[in-house]
Amino acid sequence: MSPTNPIRVLLADDQTLVRAAFAMLVESARDMEVVAQAGTGAEAVELARSERADLVVMDIRMPELDGIEATRLIAADDDLAGVKVLVLTTYDTDEHIMEALRAGASGFLVKDTRPADLLAAIRTVAAGESLLSPGPTSRLIARVLSAPQVPAPNGAGGPDVLTDRERQVLALVARGLNNTEIAESLGLSPLTAKTHVSRIMSKLCARDRAQLVIVAYESGLVVPGEG
Repeated sequence: MSPTNPIRVLLADDQTLVRAAFAMLVESARDMEVVAQAGTGAEAVELARSERADLVVMDIRMPELDGIEATRLIAADDDLAGVKVLVLTTYDTDEHIMEALRAGASGFLVKDTRPADLLAAIRTVAAGESLLSPGPTSRLIARVLSAPQVPAPNGAGGPDVLTDRERQVLALVARGLNNTEIAESLGLSPLTAKTHVSRIMSKLCARDRAQLVIVAYESGLVVPGEG
């Protein structure tokens, strides 16, 4: 996004002071703007529909409707297919993070993240280029998926529908590599790597790279704890 076409951000948090602080930070960036603020999950869903935000910064714990259910409603709405959700949590071990990712969130950040990192995360998720905080996110997903869980994202297939090359690319996505890093690892051009990722998402009915990571771990393509 450019300053003339900024990222439209919706902030959802039940704490007024937290929202105000995030709003000041977002508005300080030339390439993004706050289009609305919500104090509950229900308000977040309503405002996502009315304001057509590009991205929702969503707190998990909110009254009336929590951030997980709000994320699920946004992700399930075909009219909001282009809206990304970045989940905020107090602790990176929050047990609800996996639920949020399954519900359709594109990634997560802890609330004490540095301001510059939050802005970078918004840009990353809005662009749909790579999973947030790949190291911590992948470790969390690996840890949670090491125990039995509910099924993968609705409609998602398994790696058996992929070609050998696509399975290689999926494994690298699950380890947190972006398209450029995948290209370098496999000796491909960045454009070819991007094309592979797009085809994988289509075949697996995945909303974004976060869900690709979930599928890779659940299917056993990537084993928790292995480098």
